[in-house]
Amino acid sequence: MVDNIPMGYRKVPLVGGEFFHVYNRGNSKQKIFFCDKDYQHFVKLLYLCNSTKPLNFREDIVRAEINPFDWEKGETLVSIAAWVLMPNHFHIYLTSKVFPKDGPLEVKELENKISIFMKKLGTAYSSYINTKYNRTGSLFEGRFKSMHVVKDTHAKYLFSYIHLNPIKIIDSKWKENGISDKKKALQFLKNYRWSSYYDYLGDKRCESRILDREPFPFNFPNSKIFEQEIMEWLTLH
Repeated sequence: MVDNIPMGYRKVPLVGGEFFHVYNRGNSKQKIFFCDKDYQHFVKLLYLCNSTKPLNFREDIVRAEINPFDWEKGETLVSIAAWVLMPNHFHIYLTSKVFPKDGPLEVKELENKISIFMKKLGTAYSSYINTKYNRTGSLFEGRFKSMHVVKDTHAKYLFSYIHLNPIKIIDSKWKENGISDKKKALQFLKNYRWSSYYDYLGDKRCESRILDREPFPFNFPNSKIFEQEIMEWLTLH
């Protein structure tokens, strides 16, 4: 199901109104985050790059001396339901907006909303890393990958899959061997800042503005149900 077709084509076009799991990892599986500030910058870009407006981070954010999450980004490109950042890769569950003005646009034009967002995100973050660490070359392993989410069961699983990813940091074999200390694992997830897990617990933070859950067919009406779902997937392994 992983899309690796060359020449810019995908098995399932990234059309508006459909749901996708998109992800990418570092070139040759190398790290893409080297310290907390790198994670923080990517999180800010998840919010800032989701806009039809052009962005100059230095001028619009740094010199304007504003909180990135207070930037008036206007019309967004995508809706994001879940995300997680790992040392050498990231996952995002999203759908692209379909605006009334789209009308009978070609599939390629509709597809561009996700593509534009991901290109803005990848380019901005790569530029940040290359400048900061005085490096050259590609940061990511080619273009981002995509999986089409068509069933509620897949969507339900995806929420848990994305939010359980960080457990690999403390137990790389947990899926194969199971979790010996579920309480410790859940506490680690609650303290892990680089995912939307924290936002589903109902706690308020600026980063919660990244999410727009309304368009998604499977969601969680409250934090208790979300935590029950996570526990269920932990128990299955």
